[in-house]
Order: sequence, then structure tokens, then C-alpha cells
Amino acid sequence: MDSGNTDAAEIDETTLLGRRAGLLSRRSFLIGSAAGVGALGLAGCATSDGMSFAEAAKVYGPVPDEKFPIPAVDVSKVDPKYYRRTVRYDTKEAPGTIIVDPGNYYVYRIEDDGSATRYGANVGRDGFRWSGDAYVGRKSEWATWTPPREMIRRQPEAAKWARGMPGGLDNPLGARTLHLYQNGAYTLYTIYASLDAESIGTGITSGCVGLLTQDMMHLYSRTPVKTKVVVLPA
Repeated sequence: MDSGNTDAAEIDETTLLGRRAGLLSRRSFLIGSAAGVGALGLAGCATSDGMSFAEAAKVYGPVPDEKFPIPAVDVSKVDPKYYRRTVRYDTKEAPGTIIVDPGNYYVYRIEDDGSATRYGANVGRDGFRWSGDAYVGRKSEWATWTPPREMIRRQPEAAKWARGMPGGLDNPLGARTLHLYQNGAYTLYTIYASLDAESIGTGITSGCVGLLTQDMMHLYSRTPVKTKVVVLPA
């Protein structure tokens, strides 16, 4: 478990300060070059009945016992089709595999009964999407975020975090982060926790994938290091 520094993720210049007071944007991670191609094609899936608004309000309620208490999600700002749910999913991938479907703004965790847990996500915007196979090389809780030098050159205001921004609600990496690797090397891409409800179902990042914090914690707790991750073409 890695709760130390990570300098891989950049925040897009236009969203560094966030659109709401007190919340540093987690919405755009500028990542550099794309990973390898060749994602596995998968069969379609059929959804089961989704949760009600009242159920969603409970699932996405506050998490007060965290190191930094997590506020409730305003579920009225999330399209109900992006609420967490169990769906039918036919695939040859092993249970536990994570499949990212950026074209539909979903992340799936494959279960052992022909189903998957499906989460709504934000994904890379046009020009920054990538596809291929990776794996979870390490995991972070409330990690320190360090802006890369390239970002500091574009955004001088980020220089104050050159030695690292401590973990917390304003930290772009969020409460939980899965760091994606290929062939022993960090791809610079992550699956991370977002407090921005309105970002779910949009292509706004530079390659990273964001889940609502409560969903990310749910996925994180069930995902060991070395878990396979398949990112489909958009």
C-alpha cells in the first residue's frame, strides 16, 4: 500500500483551481503519451434494475470515519444510469478483472457468476483516450500529489505544491487511487476518486478514469495489486 508521493498525474490548466470554492479540481489529469493498444472486444451486457433515488442517497451518503471525512454526493447531479449496479456481463476475463468502457462512461468489475459490478465514470476527453491491457501496480490511500515540472511551467500557481500536496479532500488524487502499470512500468494513468458528481458520464480528463469517491472505495477494497485492467477503445 502506497500512501506516499506520486508525481504522475497533472491537472489541466483550465481546472487547477476548481469550479467550486474550496475544491481543487480532480477533473483533468494530463498524462502524456498513450499506452499500448489492442484491447479485448467484449459482448454486450444487459442491466438489471437500478437503485432508486432514495437508495442512491444512502449508498452515496457521507463517510464520516475516514481520515478526512467524505461528504455525501449530491445524487441529483448524477444521471441514475451511472449509479452503481450489478449487470449481466459476458466475457472470458477472469473474476476480479477491471474493464473500462470509456465510450459509455462505465467501469466494470467482473464477478464470478456471469455478472459485473458497474460504476459510472468520467474518462479521457477526445485526443487523450487510450486503450489496452494494464494491471494495478500499486494502490494509494490519501496520497500526496506532486505536480510535474511541465505542469508548473504552464501553471506557475502550482509551484507551491512542488514538494507535494498532502492528502485530503482538495487533493486531485482523492481518497483512493489505483495506479496502472504495463510490463513493470508505470503508465502514468490511474483510476481515482472524484468528489465532482457532475463529471460522471463525461470525457474531461487527459486519460485517467474517475469514479465517485464512494464507488472508488468500494472498488478499491476489492482490488488487489496485480489485478488485470482492460481499457476498451472509445
